[in-house]
Amino acid sequence: MDDVLRLLLLIFTAASLLAQSIAITGATVFDGTGAEPRRATVLIRDGKITGVGANLAIPEAARVVQADGLALLPGLFDLHTHITAAGAPAGSRDVRADWLKNVKAYARDGVTGVNEFGTYGETFEPYRKLLATLPTPPRILFASRLSTPGGHGAEAGRGPDFSYEVVTPRQARAAVQKALAYRPDVIKVFTDGWRYNAAPDMTSMNEPTLAAICEEAHKHNLPVLTHTVTLARAKIAARAGVDVVAHGVGDAPVDAELIALMKEHRTSYASTLAVYEPGPANPGTARAERWRRLLPNIAAMRDGGVTFVLGTDGGEASTPHGISTLHELELLVLGGLTPTQALIAATRNSAAAMHATDRGTIAEGKIADLLLVEGEPWSNISDIRKTRRVWIGGREVDREALKREIDTPGPTPITATKAVKLIDDFEKPERSSLDTLRLTNTDSGHDHAQLLFAQTVRHGGFFGTGGHALTLIGQMTDKDNPFARVVIPLNRGAVIPVDASAFHGFRFDSRGEGEYKLVVTTRTETWTASFPAAPKWKNLRIPFASLTNTRAGKWTGDNLLWIAFELSRPAGEKIWLELDNVRFF
Repeated sequence: MDDVLRLLLLIFTAASLLAQSIAITGATVFDGTGAEPRRATVLIRDGKITGVGANLAIPEAARVVQADGLALLPGLFDLHTHITAAGAPAGSRDVRADWLKNVKAYARDGVTGVNEFGTYGETFEPYRKLLATLPTPPRILFASRLSTPGGHGAEAGRGPDFSYEVVTPRQARAAVQKALAYRPDVIKVFTDGWRYNAAPDMTSMNEPTLAAICEEAHKHNLPVLTHTVTLARAKIAARAGVDVVAHGVGDAPVDAELIALMKEHRTSYASTLAVYEPGPANPGTARAERWRRLLPNIAAMRDGGVTFVLGTDGGEASTPHGISTLHELELLVLGGLTPTQALIAATRNSAAAMHATDRGTIAEGKIADLLLVEGEPWSNISDIRKTRRVWIGGREVDREALKREIDTPGPTPITATKAVKLIDDFEKPERSSLDTLRLTNTDSGHDHAQLLFAQTVRHGGFFGTGGHALTLIGQMTDKDNPFARVVIPLNRGAVIPVDASAFHGFRFDSRGEGEYKLVVTTRTETWTASFPAAPKWKNLRIPFASLTNTRAGKWTGDNLLWIAFELSRPAGEKIWLELDNVRFF
């Protein structure tokens, strides 16, 4: 009930704030259209801009914001982030792999629109619900991901439901259709397998398959952004009709053919310079060589009239959330854009590329996503770091409160749901008894272990006769320490934690040969316990007290995300296991 009351209070407060009129006076307005900055008053009501001009009448009830000597800009967009990742080396900034803290970092720094590439379909709904609990969240666009077998995006051992793997146009269309069930906002495609001369190439996507993805996505008004890093693949991406090449061309100088193709097909360019910039955390000859190509390619694209948008790959190494978006603007200017061109890339152009025609500029009728800074960032781009105030949808962001929340040690508190006894009796073909999608998880790399699992008929059992069980068959890869897991999230997408402190352990039926492992993941720890299985069905109990972790933490049972059953054998061996009636006791 407390959660319901808090949510109702947030809704009531938000509605009250939206109903207020706001007048921002005295600022020099950079409206994102390319017009000369000018001193003007901006009126806001119900979250939208109702007027922009020098001599506007201010409504009597309006709250006046005196902004003399400051610059007012549209909120910034970052079209390439991984909010689930930390983005910073230890000690550089206390924004760790905490999704809510990272979201808050963007809002604090004036980044009001963000593409999230680090999640998958099952997580969209719970993350959207989390966003709804925040008073001033940025607009997060969630991406469904597609790759090729052996391609980038498919090598982390997270299974085919995290990145759909396709090699033909038919598979491509089917994958987009499958993704639609989760209501994605954008489609992200890993098209290019070049590994920057630092590792062997992965597989790449052929043009007919990519064109089919674009055609199917565009039928549903979904923009398509690609991981494309080479000249040849960028030409394929443009011809296929992608909306944004979401990485820089780093293997060769761009040429007239690519520029013409991008202009013809209205493909925008996001160079993600922030993630490629050489530095102590990103050393190496291959990186330095790529950097020497990326910067001149900015100037060549500019001279050719290609449309620029902004993306950072935020969350990757040394690319902290929020502040890296501001740094990307500086790097675009270093590469040859004027400060004005860089700002337009981060506002109007990025909004337009995502079909967000209701924002991205300061004009009557647009949503009031605004950024107030000291200085003149259209003259000195580094002034964009001097953020003073931010509005999202006409509501002012409490930047100091966000900083305190980000700097608070430990994960952001999320109210856990109460665990129910039955986790999975495998009577549903793909989803658990909790209505969560079963997943695979393996060791990383393209040479990872393989796992197949399926619902199979079972005769007899400890909790009733008949019904179904889950049969797992694993093939260990030919390398050290291979493993394969079937994962059962305890809530959709393993986003909202589960409180199982009312129970004492796990209980399940199993049948197999040898030793296996139960793996339990919480928001902060991973706990494990080994268990034996014999060819005849046996009911096993694993008390919470018998679970261990590497940091010897204390089990509380109140922060659980998922459980998994791990199959591991020496390199090259095959393995099987059957499970049924997984529950708490």
